[in-house]
Amino acid sequence: MNELRHNLPVLLLHNMNPEWTPAEQSESGQDVATLGNALNELGHPIEIVAVENARLAERLSTFDPREHIVFNWCEEIPGIPHSEPEVAAVMEKMGFVFTGSSHDVLALSYDKPRVKRVLDEANIPTPPWNVFDTPDIGGWNIYPSIVKAANEHCSIGISSESIVTSPAELENRVAFIIESYNQPALVEEFINGREFLNAVWGNGKISMLPAVEMDYSELTDIRDRLFTYEAKYVSGSRLYDSIDMCVPAELEPSALAELERIVLATYQATGCRDYGRIDVRYLNGIFYVIDVNPNPDINPQTSMTHAAAEAGYSYGQMCSRIVNLAADRHPFFRK
Repeated sequence: MNELRHNLPVLLLHNMNPEWTPAEQSESGQDVATLGNALNELGHPIEIVAVENARLAERLSTFDPREHIVFNWCEEIPGIPHSEPEVAAVMEKMGFVFTGSSHDVLALSYDKPRVKRVLDEANIPTPPWNVFDTPDIGGWNIYPSIVKAANEHCSIGISSESIVTSPAELENRVAFIIESYNQPALVEEFINGREFLNAVWGNGKISMLPAVEMDYSELTDIRDRLFTYEAKYVSGSRLYDSIDMCVPAELEPSALAELERIVLATYQATGCRDYGRIDVRYLNGIFYVIDVNPNPDINPQTSMTHAAAEAGYSYGQMCSRIVNLAADRHPFFRK
């Protein structure tokens, strides 16, 4: 991208859920303020818009879509589970240009079996898989396996018990997912190899930021060697403290080139826009795509922020580049 424009006006849209604890609300507010200040310090006019109830369209109705680019940091409509795609749908209907992926791509990302089919059809390596809506696992005979909720994000439903090594464990975990989350279970072969989180940005001309490796070397139990909800979000927990984030990841040039090829192909096949993160595991010379994250979290502690810093971008510059990518779709702010 050419030189970034720092005068683009931004509506920073985020959710502030009433059911969150005071500590959770405070942490979210601090993250929003950090992002807003980082953009504002570069010159972007900023208005912060908190969504605190289900009336998103009403909340946005006082703003003119012609005068703003929305930085979409709204992960759901409060009180409506799995509503991140609906946030985009409301803005699309109202004519707002916003950062990140469209309603259709966000909806795809919540349907893990559909994502797997897209990857298979594009001949992109991904672990063998099946979907079960009853605990009857039929002829599944690949172990170790990992059991996921078919329609969740943010590692919800993922814990050490997600790794299973026998039919009995698999049946129990499938039953748990179905009963606890009221949705089918996605079962995959568990790739017990190196894990890389790979941020991509751009539209048309796309590029991968430096790969980030999740270092599980301190964890010897196979059931701990995955990025669970606890490992991501519970500061001070054993897993949070045991997993290191290494950037740039150390790979031979040929392996890095293959990783980049697979990551960029995945970004394109799934329709990601502006930015995204493709999570990959590496075993026996093969990179397997294990998750696709349009609109990944980009608070200052996340892998994409670290990757952008390695590439020479400050936090504000990273966020500004995302705004500039969206601006190319705006009727007045496009170049």
